[in-house]
Amino acid sequence: MTTTTAGVRTRRSDRTHFLYLAVIAAVLGGIAVGLLAPGFAVELKPVGTGFVNLIKMMISPVIFCTIVLGVGSVTKAAKVGRVGGLALGYFLVMSTAALGIGLVVGNLIDPGSGLHLTAALAKSGHAQAATAGATGTADFLLGIIPTTMFSALTEGKVLQTLLVALLAGFALQAMGSVGAPVLRGVEHLQRLVFRIMSMIMWLAPVGAFGAMAAVVGATGTAALKSLAMIMIGFYTTCAIFVVVVLGLLLRLVAGVNVFALLRYLGREFLLILSTSSSESALPRLIAKMEHVGVSRPVVGITVPTGYSFNLDGTAIYLTMASIFISEALDKPMPLGQQLSLLVFMVIASKGAAGVTGAGLATLAGGLQSHRPELVDGVGLIVGIDRFMSEARALTNFAGNAVATVLIGHWTKELDHDRMREVLAGRLPFDETTLVDTGHTTELPAQQEAPGLEKTAA
Repeated sequence: MTTTTAGVRTRRSDRTHFLYLAVIAAVLGGIAVGLLAPGFAVELKPVGTGFVNLIKMMISPVIFCTIVLGVGSVTKAAKVGRVGGLALGYFLVMSTAALGIGLVVGNLIDPGSGLHLTAALAKSGHAQAATAGATGTADFLLGIIPTTMFSALTEGKVLQTLLVALLAGFALQAMGSVGAPVLRGVEHLQRLVFRIMSMIMWLAPVGAFGAMAAVVGATGTAALKSLAMIMIGFYTTCAIFVVVVLGLLLRLVAGVNVFALLRYLGREFLLILSTSSSESALPRLIAKMEHVGVSRPVVGITVPTGYSFNLDGTAIYLTMASIFISEALDKPMPLGQQLSLLVFMVIASKGAAGVTGAGLATLAGGLQSHRPELVDGVGLIVGIDRFMSEARALTNFAGNAVATVLIGHWTKELDHDRMREVLAGRLPFDETTLVDTGHTTELPAQQEAPGLEKTAA
């Protein structure tokens, strides 16, 4: 029986492996179609948009179930507050570090000098600013409160779903044994949600093909050639941040190799690369972080919160893009003005993580508020923003994965033995259900042992 079960699990894993090979082939096919038949390729944009919308459809249910189970199963509310406070403090520090790195690199490479704008590009920049709108702190805070308790689940707003799920989790926690049947019901609902997610993932090659074909057909190669420096500089900066800053922190604090963690999340990175949205991998990140050994409460609080507040890639992008635009227009900003503008834009971007194009709208809105004469320059990077959006999403995703491991370690809610087994490939992730049945909610090692043996079998 055990051998048969293991065999079935292996075959299922192999099938999903071929699925992601198909995604790679679809991306390459989309690029080819975009270059050879750009007119037809642009018409394929709804295909990619449809796939991303299917993923987004599942975001609110995933977050709701995960947080309700994570908070509701904790016996003490103080534990939730400690995890949340530690997470927000960490996010603030790392966002500041990302801003600083982007600021240094942006000023060193001088990416925008010698470029010129056209009237069409200026018009595009003002259109992005109009899309962004003016969002103050009060509007942001009021926007966290949904119209009704259930509208948070239907409108797809992450922070509203987070609020309702936290309230439901604390309420179930206070109900004690009376709320246990409800928690079991939510757990069954979570299994249903993740099973639907695994079904949707089989459409990933189709979505990736449509998305890549449309963007290559619309931009061609001219924009990429003329703006190669800002793209290369941005990708290099993101790579340095992930490998050096996050990697060193992860090794020193938790003793985990960042490359092993990134390899474990390889399929999620491929999904983000093909859709340009880190939201597309959010449900899988939650499932995989639980599987790797971080307790459910820590995952349920850290990951959804990080998607709104831990925007390392977006911080680097806003920094470098602002410097690029100011130099392209021969209107350089002094250091003090750079800091003021970028702090404003990072605050304004909260809650928009993972949404394709949100970084561009935030950039335009920030420039409109602080330096209106620079908004014309936003149009200069519209053509390549889709490709820069991928680096933003990948960096944000990597930052949230590392944050979850670190916070799990600091709160003693990380099973290091299990993590070593998972990262070494000896405890494979079940791609069929996306749910780890062998990993308990609470994390004492002595309670985990039976689960580990069961999973290994």
